[in-house]
Amino acid sequence: MSDVQTCDVLIAGAGPAGLLLARLLAEGGFSVLVVDPLQDLRDGAFSSAALPLEAVRHFQLPEQVQAAQWRGWELHGPGEAPNSWIADHSLGAVLDFGALRCWLAAQAQAAGAQLRLGWGVRQWQTSGSGASASLRGPGGVEQIHHCRWLVDATGQRRALLGDPPAEAGSLVSGEGVEWLLEVPTPQWQRWADRLSFMLGSSWVPQGYGWVFPMQSGQLKLGVCRLHDGRRRQPPLHALLRGLQQRLELEGATVLDRHGGLIRSTIRRREPHQRGPLLGLGDAVSTGNLLGGEGIRHAMASSEVLAPLLLEALAGRPERLSRYAPRLKRRLGWRWSLSGRLARRTWLGLHSSSGDERLQRLLVGLQQNSSAEELSALLFDYRFERYGLKALPYLLGWR
Repeated sequence: MSDVQTCDVLIAGAGPAGLLLARLLAEGGFSVLVVDPLQDLRDGAFSSAALPLEAVRHFQLPEQVQAAQWRGWELHGPGEAPNSWIADHSLGAVLDFGALRCWLAAQAQAAGAQLRLGWGVRQWQTSGSGASASLRGPGGVEQIHHCRWLVDATGQRRALLGDPPAEAGSLVSGEGVEWLLEVPTPQWQRWADRLSFMLGSSWVPQGYGWVFPMQSGQLKLGVCRLHDGRRRQPPLHALLRGLQQRLELEGATVLDRHGGLIRSTIRRREPHQRGPLLGLGDAVSTGNLLGGEGIRHAMASSEVLAPLLLEALAGRPERLSRYAPRLKRRLGWRWSLSGRLARRTWLGLHSSSGDERLQRLLVGLQQNSSAEELSALLFDYRFERYGLKALPYLLGWR
């Protein structure tokens, strides 16, 4: 056991949320240590990471983390013919998740934060005016670290906070598998300028599939679904292979295989703080269930927490009571509606009746939406744009 070390803030988890928070706090002049069990930030890169252009600009993401630009949508629904919406300009980017983490880590370290890979928080306890954390590193080396504030940025695992209490609402969970494929250039060009989704029980029961463009000659092929304990669900890898065959991608070379979980409460009523411990990103349910989105919402939680935590470090800890309500306002009132819609839509895609409801919605979208309007619906959850036409679907009346 080595000597006890100290810092102002210890962040468990070197994902986008933890690394962005580390930079913002280090820029404020405080000592920050980020630890993560990963040995390489390019490992475990499960995230298709499609962002709208507004988010790319807001977070000032450089070209080096953008694998591809996209300008439209292609939805393969329960019907035979896909529906397409294509704009004449870029609407967003698909990120290289590993490159994003590396860039955010470099930004945080340039601001003065420390990063230790191969290290994790084994356990923690309140100690004096802060927290005492037991860290374990390579080879089983252990170290005690005292900090004024401890941040759980371990994602859906909630390794430090633990699962929310029952009164906060049940965790809705899902899982996904994604392959990085290498394909000939003509085959890549077929998918290169759009985000493509496969919807309906014949594609992925109680979930959806996708094809996203990456660098030239590379595609992301994935499937995701919500868990339903009432029904037997087929293996995800079998569903992914089915997509690969139906989309005529079965001859592609698989460069990488990865998977992950999403677990989120719908109304986000869980505690965001327990003494000196604060939750960040997916640890406080910023992963949105409708499209499996997590990155920009997790980074938004860092932007909300950072100024409040800086005030707490300056002697005003009571300011942290504003964290949960401010994050709720940042995510917006549409958040819980999108979660309810996700649960109803994905869990309902196990029979022809669910497929028929979805197909009617897709027909309505095709007739009344542009690519930009569809982006507003899927990224900003602007359901009111469709008014009374969408209300029966949202409420389950048809």
